[in-house]
Amino acid sequence: MSTQQNASPAPAPAGPAKRDRITLVAGLNALEGAALAVGGIYMLVMGLLGRPDSPQQAEMGGITIIALGLIPLLAARGLLLRRSWSRGPALITQIIALPVAWTLLRSHGALIPAGIVLAVVAVTGLVLLINPTTTAALGIRAPGAPRDDA
Repeated sequence: MSTQQNASPAPAPAGPAKRDRITLVAGLNALEGAALAVGGIYMLVMGLLGRPDSPQQAEMGGITIIALGLIPLLAARGLLLRRSWSRGPALITQIIALPVAWTLLRSHGALIPAGIVLAVVAVTGLVLLINPTTTAALGIRAPGAPRDDA
């Protein structure tokens, strides 16, 4: 006679495809966060050392952009650590990047290629984040799916 335990099975380890998707989307978020932080630092330094029309506005704008850059950087770290909370900030970052990309695309000169790159990064990030494999790897259950602890 064998005894069966009613313990829930251990979650399956993330396969290579899951790890690759999460690593890629974490890298995209880290890239966006780093770009924001660098842009914010540049704006802050120009506000402090340059001759902007409004030094206070340039400084506050730089600090704000640096703080906004921390959001995708924290989301990237959370994604690499497979934290389910990290998907929300990562999704918001990609959604906010789309109108920025559109604005860059409607401008002139060197900003158009930057808009193309940002649009590709944002759409790629969105596709990877809403992929069911990524969602499952982060431990997020589908809407209407039965709970494991019930």
